[in-house]
Amino acid sequence: MMSRFEYRTLTLAQRGLLYSMRLECWVNQFLPDSPEIIARMLGFDRAEIAADLPFVMSFFDVQNGRIFASDLEAYRSHLNSIRERQAQGGKAGAEKTNARKSRTGKGVRGKSGKPTANPSSEPTGSPAGNCRVLSTVQPSPAQPREGSVVGVTGDSGVLSEITLSPDWEVDHGL
Repeated sequence: MMSRFEYRTLTLAQRGLLYSMRLECWVNQFLPDSPEIIARMLGFDRAEIAADLPFVMSFFDVQNGRIFASDLEAYRSHLNSIRERQAQGGKAGAEKTNARKSRTGKGVRGKSGKPTANPSSEPTGSPAGNCRVLSTVQPSPAQPREGSVVGVTGDSGVLSEITLSPDWEVDHGL
């Protein structure tokens, strides 16, 4: 836009009119081909709009009494095609996900995607797998208590340790 000779020769007021008109065309797709109505819509003096309008009209197309910014309409079309492709991709992804869930929804599955041996043995609300408290020994008052050590049996069956917050323990009756 700035490299166009027509733009570089516009006055500051004309550039302001040009961009005000382009913004209006972006929101409402067109402007009426009437300096009086444009002046009312944009909130400018009718005489000033009438005087500057011929200088900015090279940036617009006029059809059936309406002023259009064809470059903005082409860009709008481009954005709409991107949105449409994204929507189609999202729908296709949702279909794949939902199909996968319906195929695998027959058994309870862990992180590895393999069915767990005994789904009813997992405590509800547990942050990870099968949890057991390894120690109920309280730390001394000199050592602030950050949480309890809990044993977690992972997919490999190996016992590992995690630390839970005191709030989780209170919420879950530990």
